[in-house]
Amino acid sequence: MGIYTLCKAERLNSKIQIGKMFEGGVSKSFSIFPIRVVYMPVEKGEASASILISVSKRRFKRAVKRNRVKRQIREAYRKNKELLIGELQRREQRLAIAFIYLSDELTATAELEEKMKIALSRISEKLSS
Repeated sequence: MGIYTLCKAERLNSKIQIGKMFEGGVSKSFSIFPIRVVYMPVEKGEASASILISVSKRRFKRAVKRNRVKRQIREAYRKNKELLIGELQRREQRLAIAFIYLSDELTATAELEEKMKIALSRISEKLSS
């Protein structure tokens, strides 16, 4: 498994975990416009970090646009995830992370990638503090 791939194990699809994440309590969150990041530590899972990407139908009525934004976020994460994964493996921790798109305009891929870098480094900073 290459470092630059995004395999099935890295996708968050457990309804129970997703529910826990959004009911508050153990999860932490912050926003770097146009992305809101919600993350929480999990005990078990094959991957060090599993992700969920959400784009509201209220923001984009057309599925084409929603899918485009999801693709951009997924790609930005895939390219920059080693900023976080290394830290998680060193600490032997596992995280569930949700990326929620907040803007109602499409964003340039390069800009989303910059925000993703900031988001991932902020998560690893918060883990180490």
